Amino acid sequence: MNPRHAIRLEGVHKVYSGATPVTALADISVTVPSGSLVALAGPSGSGKTTLLALIGGLDRPTTGTVDIQGLELSGLSERRLAAFRRNHVGFVFQDFKLIDVLTAAENVALPLRVNRIPSRLARMQSLKALSAVGMEHRVDFRPCALSGGEKQRVAIARALAGSPSLLLADEPTANLDTKAGLRLIDQIQTIAQTRGTTVLIASHDPRVAAKADRVLHLLDGRLSVPNKVEVVA
Repeated sequence: MNPRHAIRLEGVHKVYSGATPVTALADISVTVPSGSLVALAGPSGSGKTTLLALIGGLDRPTTGTVDIQGLELSGLSERRLAAFRRNHVGFVFQDFKLIDVLTAAENVALPLRVNRIPSRLARMQSLKALSAVGMEHRVDFRPCALSGGEKQRVAIARALAGSPSLLLADEPTANLDTKAGLRLIDQIQTIAQTRGTTVLIASHDPRVAAKADRVLHLLDGRLSVPNKVEVVA
């Protein structure tokens, strides 16, 4: 894998077909250095979530190149794409995607178990991740007993538990109060700096932009000027 960049997009378009085709992204070209914390800013419907989905291998571009750490995603089979997501990417979704019948610790440990991590080690890693986001006192609670902000923190712990090289977060501070949101942003920034994790956060929150190394602005599916982040040697 290419150590100089984490993400390189070239001429990426995403069009959703239908009676009236919808262009979600148009001519996106951007390069992001490894270990960067990048904020994706823009109004609702500007293409932020679509861009995260393409970078994380959850969707494929209509045209263009999506290269993640030297791996070109659009040419991969579904099986290899799934393996890429499991081994390299942590996702934080707007709707949490927690499993109701599992405790917080079990939710965080689940992707580790899917990756064949032994149960005892998976439990240890899940507890460490929950502690990192201030949820050590709620490890045995199910999602129905958690507030929206607590569910968000569990979702973030799950994304971090496997020490991914790429963390993609969609509005991670949306359900947190001001104090908790600031603490979370600081934690994510520390992760990017100490682990070398590349972090992309789609957010309306100006606090995220203030902490980011770079801010990419999307409007109507296009990157506004400047439209390219140069690799830092």
